[in-house]
Amino acid sequence: MKNKGFTLIELMIVVAIIAIIAAIAIPNLLRSRLQSNESATIGNLKTIVGAQTAYSSANGQYANLFTDLTTPTTGPSFLDGDWAGVKAGYRMAMLGVAATDGTFQDFTVAATPDSIGVTGQRGFFVDASGVIRFTTDGSAPNAGTEDILGQVAD
Repeated sequence: MKNKGFTLIELMIVVAIIAIIAAIAIPNLLRSRLQSNESATIGNLKTIVGAQTAYSSANGQYANLFTDLTTPTTGPSFLDGDWAGVKAGYRMAMLGVAATDGTFQDFTVAATPDSIGVTGQRGFFVDASGVIRFTTDGSAPNAGTEDILGQVAD
């Protein structure tokens, strides 16, 4: 009577093939997730610039904080949801820039990866000019950063 089944060698070959496929696929999956987070963050920055533009048109100044855009004291909100904390693997920080008269005539938004190399590689920055700037090391860029991604209108 002949035993039916797989030999140990056959099972080891199958496991080796699966390991090779996993070694190829997993880094690509992680890279895709990282790129997806960066694309979503760029889209979020464009959304924030649009909300700030609408807020400025309605109020004569830019919003100082995300809560000014999500839960304004009067009228409808300019942004939906909670923008504080981590969004698409990035930490967003917005701050209005006060003029001498106390109104906010400019704003800055910095987006840095929650975990550099895992949730994102680049750090992003945008201000009222609408120009999105970035750094390649995940640090927070600023208005003086030379690497320019493009304007929001692009």
